[in-house]
Amino acid sequence: MPILQALIFATVFCGFFGIIFKQNLMLKILSMDVMSTGVIACYVLIAARGGLFTPIVEDTERNLNYADPVPQAVILTAIVIGFSIQALMLVGVMKLSRDNPTLESREIEKTYSQ
Repeated sequence: MPILQALIFATVFCGFFGIIFKQNLMLKILSMDVMSTGVIACYVLIAARGGLFTPIVEDTERNLNYADPVPQAVILTAIVIGFSIQALMLVGVMKLSRDNPTLESREIEKTYSQ
């Protein structure tokens, strides 16, 4: 388990440092997606339980380990929201690419600061 945690945190940090240090807007969006994937994986790792059975009410009383459906719903919502944010950012980059010959953020900042 500690190796899995280290890999997940390495994924988050790779995405974070990609957002900070990369100048290309497409690479920044890709880095944000990598970081989002790492955060979702971290949440899944923390919320994981030993239960495998669906929590459905039955007449018989059995002592089973049930899976919690709330983290699953939260993760599904986070994936959908992340996808919509990524699509919105890509549309913004497409609009910027119409006016600029490059997607380097420093060059775009120089163009609009004058």
